[in-house]
Amino acid sequence: MDLKDLFLTPFYLALFYGLAFTVRKRFTNALTKKYFIPALSVKFLGAVSLGLIYQFYYGGGDTFNYYDHVKIVYQAFSDSPALGLKLIFGPAVYDPLTIKYTGQMYWYDSSTEYFVVRVAAAFAILCFNTYSIIGLFFAALSFSGMWAMYLTFLRIYPLAYKKLAIAVFFLPSVFFWGSGLLKDSLCMGALGWIFYGFYHALIERKSIPTALTLGSIGIYVLISVKVYILLSFMPPALLWVFNENNQRIKSASVRLLLKPLFLLVGLGSAYFGATNLTAGDERFDVDKIGERTKITQEYLSTYVSSGSAYNIGELDGSLGSIVKVAPQAIIVSLYRPFLFEARNPVMLLSALEASLFIYLTVSLFYRTGLFKGLRLIAARPILLFSFLFCLIFAIGVGVNSGNFGTLVRYKIPLMPFYLAALYIMQSMAQTRSRPKTGTAVQLNKARKFGSLATTE
Repeated sequence: MDLKDLFLTPFYLALFYGLAFTVRKRFTNALTKKYFIPALSVKFLGAVSLGLIYQFYYGGGDTFNYYDHVKIVYQAFSDSPALGLKLIFGPAVYDPLTIKYTGQMYWYDSSTEYFVVRVAAAFAILCFNTYSIIGLFFAALSFSGMWAMYLTFLRIYPLAYKKLAIAVFFLPSVFFWGSGLLKDSLCMGALGWIFYGFYHALIERKSIPTALTLGSIGIYVLISVKVYILLSFMPPALLWVFNENNQRIKSASVRLLLKPLFLLVGLGSAYFGATNLTAGDERFDVDKIGERTKITQEYLSTYVSSGSAYNIGELDGSLGSIVKVAPQAIIVSLYRPFLFEARNPVMLLSALEASLFIYLTVSLFYRTGLFKGLRLIAARPILLFSFLFCLIFAIGVGVNSGNFGTLVRYKIPLMPFYLAALYIMQSMAQTRSRPKTGTAVQLNKARKFGSLATTE
């Protein structure tokens, strides 16, 4: 970052906030209005802080590697707008007209990294190629998806609207790593759009054109950047859709007959999607997932010398070995690093969040009892979906990270869902423990909040 960032960023921030205040009435209601600007503000804070920490603490990193590529594309656009637009929107193939520029970009042949470069370069044209402002654009894009995520949770369980805002917007790791010029910002936004799309199009069946459009964009982004997030999301989401629609069937016998059929269709669709989306991909091909996991874990745990490596057991490249270490992977993803394992400020931040997860999980199941808590999860499709997605994703990132430094970034997609599910369970448990008069008041509040939870 340089003087250009210092002088232009306040001006663009004013533009962003002006637009935010203009659209706030359209996308908020009586429950959500007070969270809109603060939630956007922490995203902007995360984007700027990410750049500062990478520059002055880490001395460089992925975010500046992306920016180096963006500068080359911007230079091409300055030389010839047609060439610049070709680099942004055209296929990443050999072209004698652009070889002068593509020859300088070592990520040009890497589709996932170059997708981020394309998006960032498009924003660079709008802000004179200013790093911090590109970060603000990424933060705003990510915020749009996470606001959709929050509205979806709110429609499902409006009573917990305050704590749901904390879960979605105000976890430090999420708004720090999920806001700047990184893949994670695009992924968090895309995940929110998909969540919104699934619920509104396939469960609530309202605002279907908008839901399908946002969901499709989110799916495209995840396929382009981190397809494994989509692969972790789809099976629990299909089960969620089935459970929600199955509960609406009045006949118990019909529900019983249809359940195995829908489960088979859901599992078949998930397997078909997983195998076809990743076929031929050296990193994510289902047939090679065990082998790639072993290689990735060995590399990260061996070559990262920050003292943050962890070991969850031996991986021999087989799916069986992944299943064997799955419990350890879940624990390390959800509840570690422990406070005594923190070696730097970033790890300490992650350790504090993990401690919150431990406290809420233990206190919740202590209050409800283990079996009652599990029955509560099984009875509410949104809880079952959220926890299944978190467990599947936790296994994936837990076995692939190898050290807490990378894990803290990789695991942020599961964090809002896990904390939101805990808060919903906590609210439900408190409602059930109240006397009948208190329960009646809660039901009245639920009806009132449910009517307020409509934004469309």
